[in-house]
Amino acid sequence: MSILQADGQEILKEIQSSKSVLVDCWAAWCPPCRLIGAVLEEIDLEFDLKIVKVNADENVDFISEYQVLGIPTLLLFQNGLLVGRTSGFQPKAVLVETLTKHGLIE
Repeated sequence: MSILQADGQEILKEIQSSKSVLVDCWAAWCPPCRLIGAVLEEIDLEFDLKIVKVNADENVDFISEYQVLGIPTLLLFQNGLLVGRTSGFQPKAVLVETLTKHGLIE
């Protein structure tokens, strides 16, 4: 799969269209967001998981609705429902463990 960029109503459509979705809430000015972006690119190549990037500065309604208080924040959705979240930079091994624990990857 490839990592998607989504805005507005498109975000919810992407969340609803797949069984497992990781939403990366990020901003261009955020150095940890760039670091975790590289980790997500590796995960994208290795696992069958939909990853959707949401620019926090341009999607304030979505960020507010899901109470994203810091970035990067990863929102984990299973069958359209929020099942977990993680904030801040996560090394790949830790992130893979989190995704496995929440059933997003095997």
